[in-house]
Amino acid sequence: MTRVHDMGGRFGDGPVAPAPEPVFKQEWHARALAVTLAAGALGQWNLDTSRHSRERLSPSDYARFSYFEKWISALADLLEEHGVVTRAELAAGQGDGASPLASRALKADQVAGALARGGPADRPVASGPRFAPGDGVRTRRPARNAFVPGGHTRLPAYAAGAVGRILHHHGGHVLPDANAHGLGEAPEHLYTVVFDAAELWGTAERAGDEVTCDLWESYLEPA
Repeated sequence: MTRVHDMGGRFGDGPVAPAPEPVFKQEWHARALAVTLAAGALGQWNLDTSRHSRERLSPSDYARFSYFEKWISALADLLEEHGVVTRAELAAGQGDGASPLASRALKADQVAGALARGGPADRPVASGPRFAPGDGVRTRRPARNAFVPGGHTRLPAYAAGAVGRILHHHGGHVLPDANAHGLGEAPEHLYTVVFDAAELWGTAERAGDEVTCDLWESYLEPA
């Protein structure tokens, strides 16, 4: 069963109408981003775990929360689940004594360097790539995590079971499906796969329109 966040191509939500907006509409949005980055620097979870925490928000909350409300709510869940703070501390808005993670706090003068380094996810893979640019492939159906029922995956439901072709091979990368659940990085070959828009949506806005997805090798089989 797909989670509420996996809404690409879903009917009934209206058109997407991008409009110029400030990076942060409200002052607390910037603080939400800052505290999320600072908490991540404590080393208690990885990027894929963080993404999955937003996906796990209750459907009613996910539908009504704004973008940064999703971030801060998911962060609160992570902080409690990993024992960084207690529910009582969250409710009180302050810690109960010194944290054993205090020495890992991200200092202001370290932020620029940390952001510049990012979190590279490229890793070596023992075996060679199964596919090459130009190969026809079909994606796994259903779009599910093969390790954990209802778990994190980067294969969107709208692309499940679709036929496309390999556009580019990116080398080995951490597999989010495993990494999000503490099962190790399990690196696999990563590809950009291009699909005809009509293959995904039934009809295309314009003939020749294409959609590209970055997909891991275990999501794919020869077409």
